Amino acid sequence: MAEIWIEIAVVVGGLLTAGVLAWPALRDLPIWRATITPLASIIGSGFLILGPILVDTFGSYGVLAMIVLCLAGYAFGAAIRYNIARIGNHGGDAEGDGAPDDGHLVRTLEKHSSWALAFAYSISVAYYLNLFGAFSARIFPDSSEFVARLITTGAYALILGAGLTKGFSLLERMEQVTVSLKLAIIAALIAALVVHAGFEARHDAIDRSGTTIGALAAVQMMFGLIVTVQGFETSRYLGNHYDVATRRRSMRLSQWLASGIYVAYVALLSVSFEAGSFVLRETAIIDMMAGVSVILGPLLIVAALAAQFSAAVADTNGSGGLVDELTAHAVRARHTYLALAAIGLALTWIADVFEIVSYASRAFALYYALQSAIASGRAYRDEAETRGRRIVRVFGFGALALLGLAAAIFGTSVEG
Repeated sequence: MAEIWIEIAVVVGGLLTAGVLAWPALRDLPIWRATITPLASIIGSGFLILGPILVDTFGSYGVLAMIVLCLAGYAFGAAIRYNIARIGNHGGDAEGDGAPDDGHLVRTLEKHSSWALAFAYSISVAYYLNLFGAFSARIFPDSSEFVARLITTGAYALILGAGLTKGFSLLERMEQVTVSLKLAIIAALIAALVVHAGFEARHDAIDRSGTTIGALAAVQMMFGLIVTVQGFETSRYLGNHYDVATRRRSMRLSQWLASGIYVAYVALLSVSFEAGSFVLRETAIIDMMAGVSVILGPLLIVAALAAQFSAAVADTNGSGGLVDELTAHAVRARHTYLALAAIGLALTWIADVFEIVSYASRAFALYYALQSAIASGRAYRDEAETRGRRIVRVFGFGALALLGLAAAIFGTSVEG
């Protein structure tokens, strides 16, 4: 009986969410259009791999680790939102020219932070496409790491070919469809877990387990997972489409929605599975869901392929555009695509997905550290604020800069 209700929950949850997302009153709402880009980026950054990692490492306390990650992401988001407000309507540009009253140090940090973001994008593309390869390989009966890497290499060839021949416009049209598809399948997954956990609780079969690593190792591993809540910063670079207030609101809303989804997902997983009850690998969520729902496995593969490929296209395009503008068009986007593909292919064949996740997290942590340092510097020069509020912001953003720097230096990968 439980199996039937779970399958019904999958279908109803997925179709209901797809219907809501297709509703013109929501779809055409400006704040929603501005929110969907960072929301898709956050959710696409690691939703499918993060749950199994936290449950395997923290057991029943995985939800607490998820809350900490979401709070850290929201804090870094606060620094970027402050920068958006200070730059004003003439900001949000890729070059990071900054506000009119910025000092030399702040302008220098802005330039370095843009370079850090371009580099982070190059690693995140490797992360996305390696996940794409891992989930694609699950389609074949005798999947292996070698097959996954071959698929990833083919995906790189496709994206590189599109970039060099100006074919990105075709690939980018997939984004709206893939975002809605991904969110609908995630809703189906959560609906299935709600029903499954309900039946488990009814039969007093809720799983409970403790952490499997020490405190210091846990902190370092959390540093290495920052990329899984990354993506909110895209709101800053939508200045050509939305005003300051809309971009700040869209970032907050996307982080609230993503945090709610993440926390519910990990909480349900942590009461449905024990640490060590499954083999931790990139596609562990498919193995875990196989015992919950028959139709979820194929749906999760579809969601992973759609999410990771579209995210890789977006970050490839973003990295190429950033470098093009940062070098005043001396290095064209197509040259950046070649370098990005070389970096990504090297990572694909010498590192596993969990290691690439760690590298991407450390790169984004450096970007967040620089943005926090910039926010601290701007707060120090903000004569319009009261002295007390300036002090709180200067030291608060300064502390975030140190946290981001620590994450960039000390973050470690998950041991799959």
